[in-house]
Amino acid sequence: MDIQQFHYDNKIVKNFIYATMLWGVVGMLVGLLLAFMFLFPNLTDGISWLSFGRLRPLHTNAVIFAFVGNAIFAGVYYSTQRLLKARMFSDVLSKINFWGWQLIIVAAAITLPLGYTSSKEYAELEWPIDIAIAVVWVVFGWNLIGTILKRRQRHLYVAIWFYIATFVTVAVLHIFNSLELPVSGLKSYSVYAGVQDALVQWWYGHNAVAFFLTTPFLGLMYYFVPKAANRPVYSYRLSIIHFWSLIFIYIWAGPHHLLYTALPEWAQNLGVAFSVMLLMPSWGGMINGLLTLRGAWDKVRVDPVLKFMVVAITGYGMATFEGPTLSLKNVNAVAHFTDWIIAHVHVGALAWNGFLTFGMIYWLVPRLFKTNLYSTGLANLHFWIGTLGIIMYALPLYVAGFTQYSMWQQFNPDGTLTYGNFLETVTEIMPMYWMRAIGGTLFLTGMLIMVYNIIVTIKQGSKVEDELAEAAALEVVTKKRTSGEGWHSWLERRPVQLTILATVAILIGGIIQIVPTIMVKSNIPTITSVKPYTPLELEGRDIYIREGCVGCHSQMIRPFRHEVERYGDYSKAGEYVYDHPFLWGSKRTGPDLHRIGGKYSDNWHFNHMYDPQSTSSGSIMPRYQWLISNELDKSSTEAKMKAMVSLGVPYTEEDIANAQEHMLKQGTDIEKNLYTDPDFVNSYEADKKYAAENGETFVEMRNREIVAMIAYLQRLGTDIKVETLK
Repeated sequence: MDIQQFHYDNKIVKNFIYATMLWGVVGMLVGLLLAFMFLFPNLTDGISWLSFGRLRPLHTNAVIFAFVGNAIFAGVYYSTQRLLKARMFSDVLSKINFWGWQLIIVAAAITLPLGYTSSKEYAELEWPIDIAIAVVWVVFGWNLIGTILKRRQRHLYVAIWFYIATFVTVAVLHIFNSLELPVSGLKSYSVYAGVQDALVQWWYGHNAVAFFLTTPFLGLMYYFVPKAANRPVYSYRLSIIHFWSLIFIYIWAGPHHLLYTALPEWAQNLGVAFSVMLLMPSWGGMINGLLTLRGAWDKVRVDPVLKFMVVAITGYGMATFEGPTLSLKNVNAVAHFTDWIIAHVHVGALAWNGFLTFGMIYWLVPRLFKTNLYSTGLANLHFWIGTLGIIMYALPLYVAGFTQYSMWQQFNPDGTLTYGNFLETVTEIMPMYWMRAIGGTLFLTGMLIMVYNIIVTIKQGSKVEDELAEAAALEVVTKKRTSGEGWHSWLERRPVQLTILATVAILIGGIIQIVPTIMVKSNIPTITSVKPYTPLELEGRDIYIREGCVGCHSQMIRPFRHEVERYGDYSKAGEYVYDHPFLWGSKRTGPDLHRIGGKYSDNWHFNHMYDPQSTSSGSIMPRYQWLISNELDKSSTEAKMKAMVSLGVPYTEEDIANAQEHMLKQGTDIEKNLYTDPDFVNSYEADKKYAAENGETFVEMRNREIVAMIAYLQRLGTDIKVETLK
């Protein structure tokens, strides 16, 4: 037997662990800042790049792709080498993966606060960064598959199956959801519109949770839990059922994010059916993980690594029970657009992803640095503070969610809304927001305790060196199934076939849901009165996207009595045919805006942006005063309209040629309306006089960003005839 010696690459694992801790702290700090901005709306007053709408996508991207992403790479690089008895295929590819991913994170940290965003949930980064993500992800997959092909271990362990499915599916999701038409270096429009864009986005959004936050972590669970407990996986057969059923069913469930919307009913029902079925494989995985610890419960009581892992698996079970429950239409009617969804998401993120990452780091670092963990006591303290933080974060938001829905849908005996003012619900749940902020503070404190513990552990350890290993070379055997060999055992030694089958499994659901919605025109009926946005409205919509307004406001009125009474006629699919991208939103921190056009005067919108509390007492919306002072950039309006024409929006050549003139006229009309407010006149004329006396350039109000924003808001919902709201 040919015994070969080789070295595991531990340095790449160390680098990813460092990055995991760094970005974890950054992402959670931003999240905590956002939690306090609910309590103190003007905490970052006047600083546009620190406004809530711009920081929210930075928080989600930092936690998902920076913190969790680096943790995935750390765990995959460590476990893959040992499971396959081989060094990673290429040290160069490993380094490109690491440094490329960090550069992408830095690019996100710069561009998102500056307002460069596509506005798509979990996919906000603009097109050059999307391309970079695809390239680095392919590098990771190339390295993974290359290592599989040069392995010294014949059969692929279950963790490797999940890694393969993760690579293939994330690549498919990212590429198809990120299809966009560039307008400039950092501006693009989604190639999909309205309902189609919504379906593709939540096919991506739900399965980003599935195949970035779940399947790779299931692979890590299958490796690190048995290692930490020194026990074999409970059931090999259950792992097979878990894997194949999970990756096949998960991909169908995306439409459950769009129940009671303008999405075709058949697509909604498919999402519900497969979401309910998803409970079985998800809990199969949870049971397999927990029962792996059978006989090791005495060790769980004293070992912080196992404590973190037990709570992580339990959190996974809770989140994957709640997900199918939320997909039931009667439950979704209650939860959607409320803080219940925020609680649900964070149970998965903080417990499942966060705690499994913490357990993995506590297990890995002492082994990489050949030392003992500096303080088990601090690790246990981290565990209890973090657990308390999760509870204090999630439970108040569940209460907030139920409170919001209960108040939204209550009617008086005379048929009027009991709480007609949306802000009454906001005021009612402020104590829950305080508790959420306290819970987030506790969780971050636990994270900082871990960072300190790990730093001291590293200092007392030795330098990380590549680890010497030896294994027999892989012998060539028949490709056919041998006598008595199970079909899956045969498949485990055929990585190409396994990858092809996994790809087919994840493609079926996506094709059946998305292709008919995009290709069959009758699925999205047109409405003749719906027209494209005017040039000024198009610019205002881009400002709305830039400022992240979609993070707090929906543009989708569901066919419920209380929503129709509060906001106006329910939303129709044909109203969104020119919306690239769609802006339906996923949470109502503020009211729905789909029928806001004409409800308030131009002056009201102006004052609302300048100081929301002046028009809406108790509002927690921050001030957007820079919109009033910023000059509107009209230099690329024609390019934007040409891009829209390429996407099917019926602008004529005359429309494009006259864009500047049309913007000036519409802007002038809005400026005239603003002159009806004496306070505006006094302030505006004083600014004009000051500029003249000091030789400064004065920008007419008609050419400022606020006018474009007002034009867009006043357009919303006015294409179809609706009853005037009282």
